[in-house]
Amino acid sequence: MNFKRLFLRNKNNKFLYYLRAICRGLVPEGIVRKRLKLKVHRDWGDESAYLESRINYYNKLDGLVALSDAAIAIRNYTIPEKIRVYYFDSKEYLRFFDPNLKFELLPGDVIHIPKFPALVKSRPIIGENRNSVLLNLDKSRHFNFIQDDIPFAKKRNILVGRSGFSQVHRQKFFEMYATHPLCNLAKATKSSQKDFLSITNHLAFKFILALEGNDVASNLKWIMSSNSIAVMPEPTYETWFMEGRLIPDYHYLSILPDYSDLEEKLTYYIAHPEAAEAIARQANAYVEQFKNSKREDAISLLVLDKYFQSTNVERYSFPLLKHA
Repeated sequence: MNFKRLFLRNKNNKFLYYLRAICRGLVPEGIVRKRLKLKVHRDWGDESAYLESRINYYNKLDGLVALSDAAIAIRNYTIPEKIRVYYFDSKEYLRFFDPNLKFELLPGDVIHIPKFPALVKSRPIIGENRNSVLLNLDKSRHFNFIQDDIPFAKKRNILVGRSGFSQVHRQKFFEMYATHPLCNLAKATKSSQKDFLSITNHLAFKFILALEGNDVASNLKWIMSSNSIAVMPEPTYETWFMEGRLIPDYHYLSILPDYSDLEEKLTYYIAHPEAAEAIARQANAYVEQFKNSKREDAISLLVLDKYFQSTNVERYSFPLLKHA
């Protein structure tokens, strides 16, 4: 029995998320800090190079850099009135470090590169983005992986898409393909459920639209964990999922930024199901790297370790690792 599919509609449960966050907060931070090196200094064997690669991907700082005047000490970090998930997701790892260390976190959909080093959920892929240090933030919403029991061959040869289609680029896509015979598109918002389609119901289709919104496409992770294929232009923003490492027509079906080749691409992969199934398998394999919770914890802690080494040189005397 798949509890998540049957009872949670293939979504992460927010109640359980907050319950775990509250329980973490009950553990004295002095005890937590004593466990820091135990969570990181284990025998990673052949995975060591992989860990270092991801640490340096998320955190590109390469020397001593100053923080902005908005930086605060960990001990002064308190629960905000809004978007609290950013607090709980960052505090999950910040609590392991010296409370006197300073940091800056920019919550929300960050599509600019900050002037000073800051922890962010998202950043532009192109450009000098080293001041955007990625953490896995808002992960209850974004990092949702599912189990799909419908084989690719049993799915419908249709592209399905549900969105408010309110942003200009999404509206353009809707206007171009709302009535196309290879598409099942509808405007569906929280206030209007008439055209709502659950994640489970999306899985009846071979192709699922994954257009970027304010930053990344929030549905991309669960699509890539399914037996369906994400359809989108090459991404311009990235998160902990490392969208910048995705390969067009290998991990997802790539279309042009102006969407003009959608029919051509769908027609090709409908006529070549083996090539389409290969994309779904390769997407599944990409997702697997994020499912090792112990490794994800270690990478998150070492990203912060590198951040503090670069920005808190006078306070951070005992780093976990010497980063290149």
